[in-house]
Formats: sequence, C-alpha cells, structure tokens
Amino acid sequence: MSSDSFTTAIFLITAIVAAAVLVNAFFPIIYTATDTFSSSSVTADERLRTDVKIVNSYASTPAAKVWVKNVGSIRIADNDIDLCDVFAGVPGNFDILVLNKAGPGNGEWDYEIIGDSNEYWDVGETLRIDIASTLIPGSGSVTYFHFVLPSGITRTTEFTAS
Repeated sequence: MSSDSFTTAIFLITAIVAAAVLVNAFFPIIYTATDTFSSSSVTADERLRTDVKIVNSYASTPAAKVWVKNVGSIRIADNDIDLCDVFAGVPGNFDILVLNKAGPGNGEWDYEIIGDSNEYWDVGETLRIDIASTLIPGSGSVTYFHFVLPSGITRTTEFTAS
C-alpha cells in the first residue's frame, strides 16, 4: 500500500513540475502576442479616428497656401504635425518639402493652426500650410499638393495657380 502512495506522489509531483515548465515556456509567448495585438489595436483605432480634408488652396509662383481641416474624431498634437510630409510642385515634377518654423524659404513649408488655443490641432480646427518652392507653377498652371500624416493618412489635391 505504501508503494502505491509513493508512486502516486511521484506522478503527482511530476505532473506539477511538467505544468510549471509548460507555463514558463508559453507565458512569454502569450504575453508578447497580447502586447502586439494591443499596440496594433491602438494604432488601428487612431488611424480610423483620424481624418483631414483639404478645404481650400491658393498658389502664385513661388508660394502656395493650403487649408486643411481636421474632420476626424481625434486631435492631433503639434509634434505630430511637425512629422508630416508635404509634397508640392506640378504633376510629375514635385518634391518633398522641409519644415521650417521660422518661415518657409525655397523648398520649405510652415504651418499655423487657425484659432489654436492649445498645442493640438483639435477637431474642427483648420491648419494653414504655407509653402515656398520654385516648383510652384505660374498663373494658369496646375499645382500638385500631397499631405501625409505620421499615421499614414494622406490627402492630395491639384488646383490651378492664380
């Protein structure tokens, strides 16, 4: 009888050790997968709630102004606007511009959030983008503008220069 108890105890201890080994082996994998799904979910949610619309544009060699409204349901930080990509020129001959907060020189852009009261581009506020580039065409020519947020949201327009 004592040999049966001893055998049962050994099997029980072995089962507990095996369960502990399995938990230690799979826990990091499960934790990593959960973290990946959580960060992907947050990124997808942010992208779905972010939306902008180009509401007006004006160009006259060598400058252009484009007004973009935040029509999404999430505000965008000034730091994120600093990371945006702006392309301008004519269709087929445009270039990426460099942000210059001191005022745009050739090949540069700057922005102002109209009516900004905090350091965010809030829902309903309009962003005015000032562009200076020799690629901006003369009067009557088509101007190309492409705006890319860090989240990957893009907006493009073509309009006639004045």
